[in-house]
Amino acid sequence: MKYFFFALCALICSLASSGIALADQRSDAMAMLAKLRQEGIANRLPDEMRSLDATLATAEMYYQLSDQKNAARYYQLAIQKGAVIQHRLLAATQVPETAGTIPGGFANDSPSTKPQISPPTAEQATQKPVSSVAMPVAPAQQQSSVLPEVEPPPPFSSAGLVGTAGVYTVKKGENLRLVAAKLGVSRTQLAAMNGLNQKDSLKAGQILRYNNQRIIPAHRIRDGIVINIPDRMLYLFQQGVMTFSTAVALGTPTKTDQFVWETPVGKFRIVNKAKDPTWTVPPSIQEEMRLEGKEVITSIPPGKDNPLGKYAMKTSLPGILIHSTTKPWSIYTYASHGCIRVYPERMEELFKLVKPNTAGEIIYKPVKLAVTDDGRVLLEAHADIYKKSKGLEAEAQALIRAQKLASRVDWKKVKQVISRKAGVAEEVTQTAPEIQQTVGASRSQSPS
Repeated sequence: MKYFFFALCALICSLASSGIALADQRSDAMAMLAKLRQEGIANRLPDEMRSLDATLATAEMYYQLSDQKNAARYYQLAIQKGAVIQHRLLAATQVPETAGTIPGGFANDSPSTKPQISPPTAEQATQKPVSSVAMPVAPAQQQSSVLPEVEPPPPFSSAGLVGTAGVYTVKKGENLRLVAAKLGVSRTQLAAMNGLNQKDSLKAGQILRYNNQRIIPAHRIRDGIVINIPDRMLYLFQQGVMTFSTAVALGTPTKTDQFVWETPVGKFRIVNKAKDPTWTVPPSIQEEMRLEGKEVITSIPPGKDNPLGKYAMKTSLPGILIHSTTKPWSIYTYASHGCIRVYPERMEELFKLVKPNTAGEIIYKPVKLAVTDDGRVLLEAHADIYKKSKGLEAEAQALIRAQKLASRVDWKKVKQVISRKAGVAEEVTQTAPEIQQTVGASRSQSPS
């Protein structure tokens, strides 16, 4: 066991010194994971895939926190774990699975000489990470450069989910509003979860609990961008696999007939991209400036005063840009004039991933449904911010019945989720006794 551990560490160190670009490491890790999933490895080697998922989730966390050193470390580890999984699968097809493999773990490189690693404990085997492209899980402590992979383990496992429940360590100069924006959560909920007042100041090193686990909305895009207005999220899909997600700020709900700043729904394409863009102020915003008694500005050159930030992508929807922002604290709110604002560091990454002519669609789904890998039913509800829904409860019922899940859900829990509008995935599955009662009742009512 010690030999395997040290061999793995040596290989990781070797990869670290190779000078592979972080973006390439991330791309390679995502590609390897997607390939393994396509091959059905999750069903054949579930423990190994859970370990790989957890490692990649940790890498994503460090990536979002701009910790390149640790992000690279865990992307490299994910790549190596994927290679070991492939090695084990190959070995399993060539020789009987005896002393040459590790029960519930990774395969040895040399079965004849290397010792076995013990199978995982029951507790370890039941730990299920979130989907492979999960949003970050921050560790409880950051006192060492070598950190545990994912603590605590996410509560749900499904390819239809993104995000997790975890903890975040506050950095110097951060406030509650900025942390909420960075994590893509409500400032109100973040404060409530940590017993704080929304006006409370934060200290560097302070630990905050959060939950940003949400359901990927149903969509029709295989390659391109999906933006769901109610959950204020942007998702990027490549070959049917979600490879990137981030919280965004969207248009302010309409308060007057004179100005409509709501982000429109509809299909679009990326017309062009610009680094250090010049902002040409739309006539409608110029008119707003005039009515508010402000200086009317027609354009703003690149720089710190440009609200587009350093990166912008023009869509085919009139006046709608996807861009960075000089107001990062506004992310995960409805604060723009219709454009899609992205957290600066995340926009830089998105800018590199998206090419001109990429397809996209802005949708409006305040209620979302998913089923976990182990059969649990999850429901997510958001406020109907633009008043486009015919009723959240009716939408939830339609989704549940369409997937033939009516007999498996607790309708009281469904109503509670709709009432809370917490914006996170919540379980609505009936408990075991409830399921038994439902089955018993159906049997008693069945014709003899």
